[in-house]
Amino acid sequence: MQESPKTSTGKFVFGPVPSRRLGRSLGLDIVPRKVCTLDCVYCQVGRTTDLTVRRGDFVPVAAVLAEVAAALGRGPRPDYVTISGSGEPTLNVRLGEIVAGLRKITDVPVAIITNGTLLGEPDVRRDCAGADLVVPSLDAGDEATYQRINRPTRGLTLAALVDGLTAFRQEFAGQYWLEVFVVAGVNDSPQQVAKMRTLIERINPDRVQVNTATRPTAEAEVGAVPAVRLAEIARELGPRAEVIADFKAQTASGATEISDEAVLALVARHPAPAEEIAAALGAKLEQVARTLAALDAAGQIKSSRRGGKTYYEVM
Repeated sequence: MQESPKTSTGKFVFGPVPSRRLGRSLGLDIVPRKVCTLDCVYCQVGRTTDLTVRRGDFVPVAAVLAEVAAALGRGPRPDYVTISGSGEPTLNVRLGEIVAGLRKITDVPVAIITNGTLLGEPDVRRDCAGADLVVPSLDAGDEATYQRINRPTRGLTLAALVDGLTAFRQEFAGQYWLEVFVVAGVNDSPQQVAKMRTLIERINPDRVQVNTATRPTAEAEVGAVPAVRLAEIARELGPRAEVIADFKAQTASGATEISDEAVLALVARHPAPAEEIAAALGAKLEQVARTLAALDAAGQIKSSRRGGKTYYEVM
């Protein structure tokens, strides 16, 4: 009997999860939950509990790579191994070593999802340079909006962020996509978008991906921008900009069982509706529904509505 995909999720590895931009993404979490340089109002993981710019040695690299190798061996092949997770990955001082290790065990492309705040540091740029794809963020066109939406740790500024993003572009040979997360009433005005376009033209990414709140956010009042306005914003940001489409769940393969641990590990990093959880774990929807109901009854998860869907996340 084929082993259930439940074991694809471990202490450091989760998924593969369905990603709107990366297809099937095998996630790699290398920073403790909510250690970050920012406390973004829209973060799907929740409020930052350790707001810092100090890099640390958070995970055993050999154990991380062993988990990745085991997950890849169980298949199916993901489209990317994605370093992201529940904190800011560039805070891990061994990021470059992890990327190099991934290169030795797989030819699956490596992506890094980052807020970009540490790309002003040469050592961080070197660590990220080995990836195939780097996706940082830019959510503001001026300092006041940056402070309001991203809530950075003391000393971080929009000007420094843009300098770092620009410096990395000049050095990086891989794909460089920039995400712009739009919050209704905060950074969705034509004036704010025009300011962001000026900064984006300086940064010169390969793509600009426009996103908004479709999952539960750190602050409940964060409002999603309607699809029509998102399309307008993409046009205002220039020809490289696109709206990231909602994920459409793939057909589940029907695993014979899934574990509570697999579901908990996934939604801890990636709040998701039942359909996405089923697709990520290769399980039937009714199996996932039973597991979610049991976890909810045990007080281990909670649910909330967003965009007409019910999302599950850890308590």
